[in-house]
Amino acid sequence: MRKILLFIASSLDGYIARTSGEVDWLFTDADYGYTDFFSQIDTVLMGSKTYYQILGFGEYPYKGKKSFVFSKTLDNKTDSNVTFIGTHLTEFISTLRQSRGRDIWLVGGGKTIHSFMKHGFVDELILSIHPIILGNGIPLIVNDPSLETSLELKDVKTYNSGLLQVSYSLKRKVIYEIDC
Repeated sequence: MRKILLFIASSLDGYIARTSGEVDWLFTDADYGYTDFFSQIDTVLMGSKTYYQILGFGEYPYKGKKSFVFSKTLDNKTDSNVTFIGTHLTEFISTLRQSRGRDIWLVGGGKTIHSFMKHGFVDELILSIHPIILGNGIPLIVNDPSLETSLELKDVKTYNSGLLQVSYSLKRKVIYEIDC
């Protein structure tokens, strides 16, 4: 089964972007493992706000990868870069995971990450923690007790820039329902 990987950066205080969606604080001085990561995936998933934010940076950066954008208003539509998915998220993810291919990258954003975490879809988290405190922004994980998830540390990398990259496997809670 294909794995869904959340490869993402955050500030030290847990924000993935400013409230405006801007990510101007991200380091761009080195690769930080991105090229190796990008070569192991063949599919990218993201929310519509993230997609339109990425388009604002210039040319679509994920050409050659199957790309899906989650949008309730554009369900089953396509453009030159992506296919939009609006409904039946669980069914779509199940089918995607069972299909042939490499790992799948969950790019973001905040609402999409929350939904994937809530449904237990994320298999691994690779988090690049930038040495900056934003004080406000779009959180990596929203305050939601139903998201409680145990993590198993896989790797830690440190960089001279102060960036810390941690990799975890996510352990899903198994809930047994008993009929009485």
